Amino acid sequence: MSRRAHLLKNVGLVFWGCFFFSCGRPTATETQPPFDPLTAEWAEITQKSRDQTVNFAMWMGDPYINDYMRNWVVPRVKEQHGITLNLVPAQGGQIVSAIMTELEAGKKNSEYDMVWINGETFYQLRQINALFGPFTKQLPNAALIDFDNPFIGIDFQQPIDGYECPWGNVQLALIYNSERVTTPPQSRADLLAWVEKNPGRFTFDSTFTGMTLLKSWMIDIAGDPQILGGPFDEETYRQISTALWAYVRRLQPHLWRGGESFPNSLAQMHQMFANGELDFTMSNNDGEVDNKVLQGLFPETSRAYVPAYGTIQNSHYLGIIAGSPNKAAAMTVINFMISPAAQLEKQNPAVWGDGTVLDRAKLPATWSEKFASVPNRVHAPARETIQDRAHMELAPEYMIRLYEDFRREVLGE
Repeated sequence: MSRRAHLLKNVGLVFWGCFFFSCGRPTATETQPPFDPLTAEWAEITQKSRDQTVNFAMWMGDPYINDYMRNWVVPRVKEQHGITLNLVPAQGGQIVSAIMTELEAGKKNSEYDMVWINGETFYQLRQINALFGPFTKQLPNAALIDFDNPFIGIDFQQPIDGYECPWGNVQLALIYNSERVTTPPQSRADLLAWVEKNPGRFTFDSTFTGMTLLKSWMIDIAGDPQILGGPFDEETYRQISTALWAYVRRLQPHLWRGGESFPNSLAQMHQMFANGELDFTMSNNDGEVDNKVLQGLFPETSRAYVPAYGTIQNSHYLGIIAGSPNKAAAMTVINFMISPAAQLEKQNPAVWGDGTVLDRAKLPATWSEKFASVPNRVHAPARETIQDRAHMELAPEYMIRLYEDFRREVLGE
């Protein structure tokens, strides 16, 4: 038999062998669908997470929050799940800008896996489809979250729909030195009268906390929280913001530095309060005052309160970037960060004093007892005493417009 005939014979044998014995049929591995953390079993998700690195973009302006993350969360995530959690300083607009740059460049993998966000940042990331989800139903510990609470399940009038996971719940509170301020102002009229008598002793920052105070004033000016509820309305904003800027301009000459400038961070305002330059500071966390007194930063005479007109209560969240190459590991980290142990630790005023998003009624009895035994607030009001003064967050466009208009209407830029 010629060499050519021999080769043809062998090819024929291979062909018929393949026909009868399914030669070339895809193996079980080849037919197995690709791993999808949105449908995978939790055991598989945690197994895929091991030896991964998760880059977490977060605000790092508070040393005690940083300490909680670096020295409590990071080592436990490593020990329990084999994940390296890398903390990256970034917030709000920085995160949105970085993700947009990646998308425009066609970058497949994002530099961020997890992000600490809420409100307008959540809105902006959703607008560009930059968030992965819905993922929260996959997290075992999410079953303990009080999603029915509108202050937790709704973010700036937006249903979170599983695209971010609640992490903490707080309410804006004003903080004052009771040694100098015996009767803190309860209304906007009271505040105006107080600053006129005490020039230079009050101000607000030009960042998130200050803008949240302005939103609380807008709700008060509206006279009914429902007027500003729901989607952004240009005409409503125009009418109420006109009155807001008129009120701020009446305050302005009597504020710190004559209202010519405003603190560019909450940390700066806290420091001025601590050294006696201001009689007031404020915090989006109603329990932060106890944390700062325990740190030795604020004097023992510091007290927090919510004025009679009420303030905004909101939650902050953890999201996963759609371009993250480590989504399963990010989910594993988030599940740990909403665990009873992690939530209990950060609620301790000596650690952070951040309000939990867990529903105590859903916790096992032993954990419920532990939350009940968290050291009581000394310098801040109990949450149940200020709940009736809590307002829902406004749609994100209100915050975005306030940032823009504050610079024009107040700073004259």
